[in-house]
Amino acid sequence: MYNILPYSYQQARILGVKIEPSDRPTKKIKVITKDKIIYIGDTNYSDYPHYIESNGLQYANERRRLYRIRHKNDRNVVGTAGYYSDRLLW
Repeated sequence: MYNILPYSYQQARILGVKIEPSDRPTKKIKVITKDKIIYIGDTNYSDYPHYIESNGLQYANERRRLYRIRHKNDRNVVGTAGYYSDRLLW
């Protein structure tokens, strides 16, 4: 099971959504909005708060930069899984 770190809970508060560990084995987080439930984060890959813990801030910032380049087309579409992944995990 994925361990949600304080960074993601803080970001969820800012976005006005509730998050909890996913009940789907391949996803990290269940995002609960007033309209729907969205599952985000592939369990096979790391994310910004976990990179900070394991490799330090400089490495995490580089991984974040590369993530944002890869996902430039879907990370800004409000309400999508890509949007919530970008805001909660990166």
